[in-house]
Amino acid sequence: MKYLCLAYYDEKKFDTLSAAELEAIGRACRPHDQALRATGQLVAQASLGPTRSTACIRPRNGRAVVTDGPFAETKEQIGGFFIVEARDLNEAIRIASKHPAALLNEQLGWGIEVRPIESFEAPQRQERS
Repeated sequence: MKYLCLAYYDEKKFDTLSAAELEAIGRACRPHDQALRATGQLVAQASLGPTRSTACIRPRNGRAVVTDGPFAETKEQIGGFFIVEARDLNEAIRIASKHPAALLNEQLGWGIEVRPIESFEAPQRQERS
C-alpha cells in the first residue's frame, strides 16, 4: 500500500535561514532520500514552492473561484512530500520516522503527517501466458 508523507515546516522561520544553513539541511536529507530510493520503497519525493506562490481553487456559487495562497492560516505549511510503499501504517510510520524532518530542526516546526493513499483506479489485469 502507498502512503503519502506530508512534510510540514514553519515557512517564516525557514525564510530566515542562510544559504549555508539551507545547504546543511539538504546535506542531511539527500543521503536519507537516496537510501530510501535504493530500497524501492520511495515512490516519489519533492519539495513544494512557498505558499506565496500558490493558488487555491474552491467552488463558489457553482463556479470555480481562484484565490491566492492557502485557504487556512496556519503556523505550519506543507513544504514537501514523499510517497512510500509499505505493508501497513506502522511500517509507513517507521519509514517516515527516519526522515530528517522527523529528527532535526525542531525550531523550524518540522513534522511529518503520514496518510494512506486510497486509490480509485481499477487494478490492472494480468495477462495469462
